[in-house]
Amino acid sequence: MFDQKGFHSLWPTPVGLHQWDLAAEHNPLLVRVLGALRATLGAQLGDAVKAPFWASPDDLHTRIKLPEFQALVQFIVRSLTATVTQANAAAWPQDSARQGLPLALRLEGLWCQFSHGGAFHDVHTHGNCSWSGVYVLQADAENDRVQHPTWGPANGVTRLYGPPFAHLGGAHMDLGNAYLLPPHVDVPPLPGQLLLFPSWLAHQALPYDGALERVIISFNASVQHADGRSAQLQAYAPR
Repeated sequence: MFDQKGFHSLWPTPVGLHQWDLAAEHNPLLVRVLGALRATLGAQLGDAVKAPFWASPDDLHTRIKLPEFQALVQFIVRSLTATVTQANAAAWPQDSARQGLPLALRLEGLWCQFSHGGAFHDVHTHGNCSWSGVYVLQADAENDRVQHPTWGPANGVTRLYGPPFAHLGGAHMDLGNAYLLPPHVDVPPLPGQLLLFPSWLAHQALPYDGALERVIISFNASVQHADGRSAQLQAYAPR
């Protein structure tokens, strides 16, 4: 029931941004491993290995057993646990919000993407999961990336579109609804950076070109209670 007097900011969009402290140590090896996988799978599938865009199957978490890769997966799980817990602080029971629910995070898919030469990924959302993420393994140094003659600072960014975006076409804008701006946010491709966002949030990868390929790992995740129960709101006692 909505009956509390005063100001309310309804339906915010939770987003998490994390930095892996082992990125400089492990990213170069992981790029080489994924490059070898691209060459092997590309030959099997008849893909052009050096095409501007290539995406792996979404089962990398079962294919790659290297300790460096497992360390990255553990970082993703830790970061996602922290972000999910903070995002649901007001929705979970108060004692759970303080202490944290025992969670079971399931990676519904994890894949890599290589892009260069202006390749991009158009606007989309992800299904069959509650959270999605992008981890950057490699891209041009920031000072070089933003100097691209065509795309400039937008070169290779992940663009997140806010929920009001679909309603802004032709909409009247004045000081009263300035809170709707900006309609999108650009997240630069910084190596070692992990971006987490709700799977329903529309997003895209803008065209990228550089001396280095843009190499990322993307994934989808679902979150359940650790004892196997589906952690859905209807299972909670009303407050």
